[in-house]
Amino acid sequence: MNSTISHVAAPDDARTIARPAAPHWWRLAWAGLRHHPWQLFSPVLRPLYRWYERDLAREVAAGKVPAHIGLILDGNRRFARDIGLEATVGHQYGVTKLREVLEWCLDLGVRHVTLYVFSTENFNRSSTEVECLLDLFVRESAKLLDGLHVATEKVRVKVIGQRHRLPPKVLEASDALELSTAGHKGMLLTIALAYGGREEIVDAVKALLAEAADKGESLAAVAAGLNAEQLSTHLYTAGQPDPDFIIRTSGEQRLSGFLLWQSAYSELYFCDALWPKFRRIDLLRAVRDFQQRERRYGG
Repeated sequence: MNSTISHVAAPDDARTIARPAAPHWWRLAWAGLRHHPWQLFSPVLRPLYRWYERDLAREVAAGKVPAHIGLILDGNRRFARDIGLEATVGHQYGVTKLREVLEWCLDLGVRHVTLYVFSTENFNRSSTEVECLLDLFVRESAKLLDGLHVATEKVRVKVIGQRHRLPPKVLEASDALELSTAGHKGMLLTIALAYGGREEIVDAVKALLAEAADKGESLAAVAAGLNAEQLSTHLYTAGQPDPDFIIRTSGEQRLSGFLLWQSAYSELYFCDALWPKFRRIDLLRAVRDFQQRERRYGG
């Protein structure tokens, strides 16, 4: 994935830093005012803002909510730099935001959420950074679904990607998360880890050919009968609906390899907010925008 994408990642010394150090209040204030000067008037605007958010929530609840939302979590590093912290520390703030956003999606009744967490391109980073990225996943995965609402809704988790490229500790954490939620019937949360859209398609072709070879079918026969539906059954997401709606934060306008096959007819939305500063009102505005579109499915 492009290096501008921010993923759920750990500080440089993930073994000794469990939480990011709280930035000085003046750094947070300056960063907020620099990007949102209207915050000078926030004491006056706050009641109006709350009223607008409630009204927007009612409007969205009355419409059709996307069944499957894909999220590209971008902007953690820039958020940290803006408040004077090491760039990688921002990823911990991104983890906290992730739990909030999952709650908001549950409130809206979204049935499927897919997160772009760690791409195959991320393996090209330094070994120290890769280890920190994966260590944070190991540490946070067990706590990802903490919280009364998430627990009550019985969220089920599935981890997709090139699992053979992940170290044993990450595989163990992934398996534990999947097994602990396997019987749940609520929202399906898919975590794209060591994931690349092109690699997924290549792996699907390999699986299809291996299956045909086991059946003794010739390449000519496979080629003659191959179609999109057949290949879809060998994707990491087989059995899941394609995303209706994909949201990317931080203002970047590209998919960066996220669900390339599945996103053929997805509606795309690019939000300027950095991921750690993504608000409930940003999600509501995005969903309202989705509700106002006419989906043409290639038309």
